[in-house]
Amino acid sequence: MSFLIISGLVIWVGCKKPYLPPAIAATNSYLVVEGVINPGTDSTIIRLSHTVNISSSTAVNPELHAIVNVVSDANISYPLLEMGNGNYASSGLNLSTTGKYQVKIITSDGKAYQSDLVPVKNSPPIDSVYFQVKSNGVQIDADTHDPQNSSVYYRWSFDETWMYHSAFQTVVELYHNPDTILGRPLKDYIYNCWQHDVSTNIILASSAKLAKDVITGNQITFIGSSSEKIGVRYSILVKQYALTAEAFSYYAQLKKNTEQLGSIFDAQPSQLIGNIHCITVPEEPVIGYITAGSYAQKRIFIDYHDDLPLWHITTPYEGCKIDTMLFVNPKTMANDVADYLYTGLEDPLFAIQPPFAAKPVGYGASSHLCVDCTVRGTNKQPDFWR
Repeated sequence: MSFLIISGLVIWVGCKKPYLPPAIAATNSYLVVEGVINPGTDSTIIRLSHTVNISSSTAVNPELHAIVNVVSDANISYPLLEMGNGNYASSGLNLSTTGKYQVKIITSDGKAYQSDLVPVKNSPPIDSVYFQVKSNGVQIDADTHDPQNSSVYYRWSFDETWMYHSAFQTVVELYHNPDTILGRPLKDYIYNCWQHDVSTNIILASSAKLAKDVITGNQITFIGSSSEKIGVRYSILVKQYALTAEAFSYYAQLKKNTEQLGSIFDAQPSQLIGNIHCITVPEEPVIGYITAGSYAQKRIFIDYHDDLPLWHITTPYEGCKIDTMLFVNPKTMANDVADYLYTGLEDPLFAIQPPFAAKPVGYGASSHLCVDCTVRGTNKQPDFWR
């Protein structure tokens, strides 16, 4: 009896075939429209892309060579220029804040799309952006209010930039033929670098159930205590948008569908209906919601040594070490300098030159990752950095 059961299991396991659900293998690709019509002097940027299958090796599928216009309720068109990678933009449109506006799109395959006309909802100023030190990291919050009690529905996004160091600092560069080590120009220093990222979560709040249009202590993001982002100096630029009730409802549903799923106790995904429609094929779904309004913004900085506890910061440099690279390795008789430094596998840190020696016998060096911070970011300081 046991033999029969085991034999059956072996046959069942051996006959397994991979199952590809229809949703994963489907060839449908729907237009995704992202952006805000800015009526003021700041740029309006609309991003067009297409959905991709989960099984696809392509993560981003931008819509190229489209025709995109912002159109007013008076039927005045404002063309957006293609900027590449699915981005379409215009400098300050200087629109009337009493009008309504929509986006009209003709894609490269000739399909026509348009959003509903939406009113202008300009954001009130951000009262403050600040951080709170918690036991396990840093929480960044924002406060705002509208004395006219007319904003009510809010959305935030943010850009974050952080400074970091390489494991070892070098101020020299190595040249060969003939072998020479020279000082590195200040603009080419590779010890201090910066990385940049943008928010991906949907951040919302509403004062609809409050007596006054006031939002306090709304969490923008949280950074863990071991994150390299806060290891030297960190900056966040918070942007605040005012929404209509309809736009807020869309973003709230999108947040549930994308961020609050994962267990049987979470809300089940529901159909997401935006305000953009395909005119050519009315039954075709379109993903996205167009709003109009100027945003408010505020930037803060956080310094590790001045503002935070002495947390242990996790970096990719845990295994970094300084190697001795000699022209003649006494153990192998190999030319380590030629094998590792001339080839760029490691970067020089300093010359090894015994007393009274006419020239260096080698160099202290380490791997490219451990010495050159530009492997992971840029050594060009941002304009706003102070």
